Amino acid sequence: MDRNIYLNNMDIDEALKLFIEKAGVRKKNETIKVIDSLSRIAAEPVFAKYSSPNFNAAAMDGIAVKAVDTFGATEVNPIILKKNSHYIYVDTGDPIIEPYDAVIMIEDVTETGGDSLKIIASAYPWQHIRPIGEDIVAHEMIIPSNHTIRPVDIGALLSGGITDICVYTKPKVGIIPTGTEVVEPGTVLEQGDIFESNSRMFENLIKEYGGEPIRYKPVPDDYDLLRKTIKNAVKENDIIIINAGSSAGSEDFTQALVKDLGQLLTHGIAAKPGKPAVLGIINEKPVLGVPGYPVSAYIVFEIFAKPLIMSRAGKKPPRVNFIESILSRRLISSVQNREYVRIKIGKVGEKLIATPLSRGAGVTMSLVRADGILEIPKNSEGHEAGEIVKIRLLKDIEDIENTIVSIGSHDLAMDIIGNLMHKKDSVYNLSSAHVGSMGGIMALRRDEAHIAPIHLLDENSGKYNIAYIKKHLSDRKIALIKGVKRTQGMIIKKGNPKSIQTIEDLLQRGIVFVNRQKGAGTRILTDYLLKKAGIKAEEIKGYEREMTTHMAVAAAVASGSADVGMGVYSAAKAMELDFIPIGEEDYDFAIPVEFLEENMIQLFLDVITSAEFKNELRKMGGYETINIGEIVRI
Repeated sequence: MDRNIYLNNMDIDEALKLFIEKAGVRKKNETIKVIDSLSRIAAEPVFAKYSSPNFNAAAMDGIAVKAVDTFGATEVNPIILKKNSHYIYVDTGDPIIEPYDAVIMIEDVTETGGDSLKIIASAYPWQHIRPIGEDIVAHEMIIPSNHTIRPVDIGALLSGGITDICVYTKPKVGIIPTGTEVVEPGTVLEQGDIFESNSRMFENLIKEYGGEPIRYKPVPDDYDLLRKTIKNAVKENDIIIINAGSSAGSEDFTQALVKDLGQLLTHGIAAKPGKPAVLGIINEKPVLGVPGYPVSAYIVFEIFAKPLIMSRAGKKPPRVNFIESILSRRLISSVQNREYVRIKIGKVGEKLIATPLSRGAGVTMSLVRADGILEIPKNSEGHEAGEIVKIRLLKDIEDIENTIVSIGSHDLAMDIIGNLMHKKDSVYNLSSAHVGSMGGIMALRRDEAHIAPIHLLDENSGKYNIAYIKKHLSDRKIALIKGVKRTQGMIIKKGNPKSIQTIEDLLQRGIVFVNRQKGAGTRILTDYLLKKAGIKAEEIKGYEREMTTHMAVAAAVASGSADVGMGVYSAAKAMELDFIPIGEEDYDFAIPVEFLEENMIQLFLDVITSAEFKNELRKMGGYETINIGEIVRI
């Protein structure tokens, strides 16, 4: 089949308006048991059948009396009451019947023997009695329509005699994963296979937004099979989500199938990520084709599926919280699309700092790590570093304010530290942005981080970190929290098939290298070693290919796209690769002195000096913790 082309680049707001207009609201109602109605939306107001209580009831354990019989009782003039003549015993909740009209608590009466009691205080009419309808009066409204039913509402409904309730029906949303390359998680991955995960994300988003997800088995890229599955899904559901197959490849059939079976509203929207979305109507039911890349899929789902599901479920649009934050680095954007940039936010001093995460459409972890979304409008070229931008929050601001902002070098140890902080049931979190050691130094200089993990080799002294702090942060009071000594070296394929032994071997014909990004401590070490060996960077095949983490370097070697890369031993071990050690380096944490006494930094220190953390490092291998936690003021 020929490749597709995008029919247009429709504006997002225009596309959403068109989609909702064509789809219609079409709310449906159903009657369910009150006891099963938690979190459902009432389709109509509910009125009590009975009063609660439905009789005058004792509010206390004690005696029911006629108030008039108690008038005048005092400590100096007590009154003696006789059982059945003047009083009867009652427990809380017992009916109060004529001629009794008051209750005296049992602790306020004194037995005098036989069937007589003494009281020393008068009772007033209706004392300690719950009158009919004190809680609920028959025929009064218990809950209004469009109300989200809570546990307390269920209690009130049952107290008012309501056992069944009319609620909005959960819209059924069919999810069709497509692609010959996708396989179910839990199977063994073969070359070219991809685990199908987007549909499971959609399932839970649909539940969160009030719908009922129906997931179909993944369908290979076969036009007839897809056509059959879509026709069936349209019969069984109110809304249909087709995952993948919406792009411009020769086996991307979604737009053609929607056009074949119904009305194609648009193929292509002015969004990044999410451009190759498909919007259509089949048999008066909305059909959304989402791209296969996870971030694109999430963005398109949130824009188009979420409002449809929530409106049909009777749910109100959720409140959207925005904050203003200082952008930590420049963001260039295409003027042709509205761009959705995932953002990590931290509070450093009195400033909220927004750090962009990876903008790749396939980087699922950018969604996991994101604290918010920055929308860059169409026709905007982006934002400059230091500019105040408006961020749509994905997390509570309290969580963000209690987060250590770590910007600098990557190491697997940072993930362990973050996890151990969580294990201590602390309110504090650790947020790590991997921009390289020099990026961390610059973040401290701009007051955009609490700590910067660094491992910067000074060529003149052969020592790590202090010279760079003195050079770039001389006007600041900085301390160095000693971290770990870790082993750096060359990460190579298992069995070393290219017989790589030294840095000079990178010049061998056919050797493909993978590098770290500019400013990374490992990149500085690599350049130092090349200079020492008299090797020019342009002589090395793959030198210009950059990765932002040690694990990404190891993954490149493991996948076969590179033969060798510089990194730490723990990354090589994690990916079951071989490793040629070059030497030990100091991986430390630079921190402004004013942050040292903060509670979250004290927790950080407790974690890195703990036996549990050191034990985790021993398991990974390639680390020494001799002076860890020692503070050096510079």
